[in-house]
Amino acid sequence: MTERLNYYILFETYTQGMALKGIFDKEDVPCRVSPAPRSIQGELGCGMSLLLEAEDIDRARKCIEDHDAVYYDIVPLPCQINSKRDRYC
Repeated sequence: MTERLNYYILFETYTQGMALKGIFDKEDVPCRVSPAPRSIQGELGCGMSLLLEAEDIDRARKCIEDHDAVYYDIVPLPCQINSKRDRYC
């Protein structure tokens, strides 16, 4: 079984992230605002990222290129979403 990947787009500023989110919304590229995982944030002061599923990354890259959008890096990580977290029953 292969491990599912999510992609995090990192930014130097919150404004850059929200600008790209607006572009993605107009172009119907599914994404969501997410905290940048500490393991990949490094020296960046901006703690936000855009989280994309693996099947949407090619559309996102094309959209970024078409709009000359500003971002810092795109980092693939194994899915860290645990649907059973915070369940107590």
